[in-house]
Amino acid sequence: MKSANQTVGESVSAARAAQVDWRQIPVRKRLKIIACLRGLMAQSCEALALTAASETHPAEEVLLSEVLPLLEACHFLQDAAEELLQPLRLGRRGRPLWLGGISSHIEREPLGVIGIISPSNYPLLLAGVQILQALVAGNAVVWKPAPGCMPVSREFEGFLLKAGLPKNLLKILPDTLESGIHLTTSKIDKLVFTGGFDNGRDVLERLSKGVIPAIVELSGCDPVFIRDDADLETVAKALQFGITLNRGRTCMAPRRVFASSSVLEKLERILNERLSMEFEDKQWLVKPYKDQKLSKLIHDAISQGARFVYGGLNGDEISLPCVLSGISKGMEILDQEIFQSILFLQEVDSDEGAILASESSDYALSASIFSKDLGAAERLSRRVRAGLVSVNDLIVPSADPRIPFGGTGKSGYGVTRGAEGLLSLTRPKVIQVRQNGDVRHFELKAVDLSMVGAVIGILHGSGMSARLRALINLCRKGFSLFFHKLA
Repeated sequence: MKSANQTVGESVSAARAAQVDWRQIPVRKRLKIIACLRGLMAQSCEALALTAASETHPAEEVLLSEVLPLLEACHFLQDAAEELLQPLRLGRRGRPLWLGGISSHIEREPLGVIGIISPSNYPLLLAGVQILQALVAGNAVVWKPAPGCMPVSREFEGFLLKAGLPKNLLKILPDTLESGIHLTTSKIDKLVFTGGFDNGRDVLERLSKGVIPAIVELSGCDPVFIRDDADLETVAKALQFGITLNRGRTCMAPRRVFASSSVLEKLERILNERLSMEFEDKQWLVKPYKDQKLSKLIHDAISQGARFVYGGLNGDEISLPCVLSGISKGMEILDQEIFQSILFLQEVDSDEGAILASESSDYALSASIFSKDLGAAERLSRRVRAGLVSVNDLIVPSADPRIPFGGTGKSGYGVTRGAEGLLSLTRPKVIQVRQNGDVRHFELKAVDLSMVGAVIGILHGSGMSARLRALINLCRKGFSLFFHKLA
């Protein structure tokens, strides 16, 4: 039986061999495979959703939150990838005068073999977009799915092969921890990792030994800013959706809500009514052996003045969904990655106070702002530290395949999706051609420094008078050299 290290090594080698021919195939032909894949997945969308579904993520959710956005990502690539990946030719505009005769263009080269380690909460969408972008860019992919996600991984691979993807361009590793560890120490050209902060830090440490670049999308602890003029019925509906989608197992789920005392008083009542109506007699119980850390964090928050708006504690059992109010600065629970249906309400006195409160967390993935004053909301959005800010919505707008997605701080770095995500899986290669034989710049010993200084003054002097003086000096120097040669 092969070891995990052997399996990974053989997969990377096979992928690299297949990529040699794949990179030579025009982007237009690669996209024909994507078009075929799109049709196949659309035809079997319900079966695909059933394969990807889990206890926390039912098939109807998968269909809307994974299959449909993945199909849209295919459509985006079909429409935009060829233009994005074509060489960029630089014209004369902006070219330094002293580089006359040089033509330059920038090509996008595939990196080679892309490693992908994907999570279990959205096993089809998150990995699927990354795989398709890597393949369209001309790379091969070695994919390590999350434990328990092999059925949907194999089904997705089957669709790609049926659509015409050459063999070995996508290699799927066993869904084990050992496979992931060995992938991060193998000879890949870039890794795309999606997961928790602690795991991400370990991954980056291993990658650093081989100087392997990475895109890392880590956890969130996302803020929601509710201004005084917001429609609270809409806010409550959005928050309920956000914390219950996939039972809270969403990296961009709302966690920290900032609002004034008058807004919170009304919002608490509306949230309690909505959640009671929806979840009476069917709350989820998280046993202490499953989430002892979260139970302790809630106990600590309660001891410091927090209180339940909905949900509760029974010993060490947490009743979910859970909404806590009375949250205050300094509580440890405010800066934690939490993958459960839990929400924290914190009182602030202004937009400025909300910004200051939100920046107490090191996580910065996405954020939401609710307000009827769109101008004020957009101004506030520019001050929020996050990779994506939604106004009067949350989570769903991020499914737009045109936009890049990624965070900063403990939420990672680099982006996937959109044009930026596609280009991040390539390297720019510059090609410059001299169209004439004038190479006087090689004759450095013959350069007169004062003449070079005059030319610099003409090109870059501050103001017209400085440039005119430089031109006069150049003319004088030129005449002087001319008469010197005559003599």
